Amino acid sequence: MTDPPDTVESLGPIQILMLAFPGNNFKGEIMAELDRLKERGLVRIIDLLFVRKDPIGNVMVATASDLDWEEATSLGSYLGARAGFAAAGAAGLERGAIAGAAELADGHVFDDDIVFRVTQALSDNTTAALALIEHCWALTLYEAIDRADGAQLLNEWLRTEDVLAFTVGTTTPTQPSQG
Repeated sequence: MTDPPDTVESLGPIQILMLAFPGNNFKGEIMAELDRLKERGLVRIIDLLFVRKDPIGNVMVATASDLDWEEATSLGSYLGARAGFAAAGAAGLERGAIAGAAELADGHVFDDDIVFRVTQALSDNTTAALALIEHCWALTLYEAIDRADGAQLLNEWLRTEDVLAFTVGTTTPTQPSQG
């Protein structure tokens, strides 16, 4: 297992994942697999939100994060400072850092507004899961890319059945022509 990063500047890439589960057919496999990945140090949960509607529309909300308070406020400060700098230059840096730390003080990026919007959009007998997942395994790869002044042009996750469809101009394998 790898240790958490020493600074927020040394985070691995963060993925946002949104899933829907019509029918609420859970068997405990998903959380067990996520726990296995976390125990191996491959991923870390920045924020996780579950919104579940039962068949008659009653709502249950659950949240989780692998960040403690100090890590969450430090991450919020870092992200806020970057956003403040992007919006207003050096003058926005400190204001953004303070706002970002306050925003993540509860340990969650997904706020009440997001919970409300998900709840309103969700059909009965369905669960939605939103996750911000840090890919710890990719940190050193991304650092090497940065040292080589690499620029990300595309970062897309493909299911195996979508690989051939992704290739330019090809949706299915072609048959050889018969001459």
